[in-house]
Amino acid sequence: MRYRWAIAIILVSVIFLGATAVQNKGAAQISIDGGERGAVSFPHHRHQDKLGDCNICHSYFPQEPRAIEQLKQEGKLARKEIMNKLCVKCHKAEKSAGNAAGPVTCSKCHQKG
Repeated sequence: MRYRWAIAIILVSVIFLGATAVQNKGAAQISIDGGERGAVSFPHHRHQDKLGDCNICHSYFPQEPRAIEQLKQEGKLARKEIMNKLCVKCHKAEKSAGNAAGPVTCSKCHQKG
């Protein structure tokens, strides 16, 4: 009988934690301040679905709204650091591998408006 309760508790925990993770994926679309070139509209959920591991990007900045802008203001993140180390590098690698890839030029992401 104790084993049944333990299994039930584990199943409920897995279901609850799984549902919580799905609900807390952040915004579907994020607007990032792109400076004088214009804002960057970032398809957050599309990247989550493709990459599967949030730490690929979030090892550079915390999972918080406006984290990139905050780190730039604090001088802890260089201008273009994320774009050069993550975005363009990954998009070029995907393109070279023959996969569908995101843009690799500035004007494709930055939109003045």
